[in-house]
Amino acid sequence: MFRLNQDFKPWIPVKADQLQEIMDQPVIQTALLQEAVIIESYTLVKRDKDWFLIVRGMQGEEGIAPCSSRAEYLYLLLERFLRITLGQDARNLEMILHQIYVTDINYKIQGLAYWCCISWIEAAVLDMLARRAGVCVTELLGGRVRDELEMYVASGNRHTTPEEEVEILQAGVDRTGVEAIKFKLGGRMSRNADSLEGRTEGLLHLARRHFGDDFIIHVDGNGSFDAAKGIEIGRIAESENVYFYEEPCPFDDLWSTKEVADALDVPLAFGEQETSLRRFAWIVENNAAQVLQPDLQYTGGFIQCIKVARMAAAAGMPVTPHVSGGFSSYNALIFGAVVPNIGHYHEYKGYGLLEKEGYLKIQNGKVAIPDGVGLGIDFSHWTKEGCQVVLQVK
Repeated sequence: MFRLNQDFKPWIPVKADQLQEIMDQPVIQTALLQEAVIIESYTLVKRDKDWFLIVRGMQGEEGIAPCSSRAEYLYLLLERFLRITLGQDARNLEMILHQIYVTDINYKIQGLAYWCCISWIEAAVLDMLARRAGVCVTELLGGRVRDELEMYVASGNRHTTPEEEVEILQAGVDRTGVEAIKFKLGGRMSRNADSLEGRTEGLLHLARRHFGDDFIIHVDGNGSFDAAKGIEIGRIAESENVYFYEEPCPFDDLWSTKEVADALDVPLAFGEQETSLRRFAWIVENNAAQVLQPDLQYTGGFIQCIKVARMAAAAGMPVTPHVSGGFSSYNALIFGAVVPNIGHYHEYKGYGLLEKEGYLKIQNGKVAIPDGVGLGIDFSHWTKEGCQVVLQVK
């Protein structure tokens, strides 16, 4: 199979106590910050469909992070967490985030909603710290190891026929210059039902014929299959030399996922819905997937996702972060800049206003990772005028 020998290494057995040690290791490096940076206030603003969290320090420091549209219904939860951080030294960010976790038994509010809020707080505070130090945030996350990422085009469709889908994917390839694609299989959490009769098998075969033997093809089940059906579809994916097979089984069914992984040679990619470091550790320890896919929001931000990447590295696994799309998906580029065991291809869904206004551009299938001060891009351009203030905490 093309590329598989060089991109996917044999699994290295790793024990639970080794993975716990990795989870316990700090991520943020603050040696460049000799003086305290005290958190004074936060402002959550909305500009059209885009959301931003602004943090300010007591000496005029400022950090801005893009949030997802989920802020529309999560901002009350976010406010609960923000108040816990006021008056604290932002250099102690990892301790502060743990404090949020245990204060008022917030750990009982587990799941994606909790960790999205944490990721927004973390990104805004990191932007403030990096701006205070005069460096790109990559310097606080261990240092940059690459300056660009190679992308793949993903359509996200399930309503199309195989013929229609191939045309859509080809248009994306022509527009971006990528050498890789991803398309959807099954009916999405559908208990083996296909979105259109025969679409999954037909698209797997047609895509390979259309794009040729050397083209990189990823496929995504979005939890459509039980273990038996997941293996059946995986066999077809193997026959068509698929690069990786994403989330064949429901995201909370780790056991069926492992059953599929054990039965197939095609690498399984998994983890976009996962929020627990210990469940990621279970996946690593049991070789239940060969590519880990933490989301820079859903999994809780840079600190959590870097710990996932470190656990994956201990087992010889690559990490290819899940991308939600829009402004907030930009953080996946920063993550890719600092993680040594990053996967070869990354999901391209566009970057909203960032791309529209010329801040990011895909060229020859690659995106250059900005290296400006803070998060790499000055987001204040979008927060100075025309914004609705949704929340203020001080």
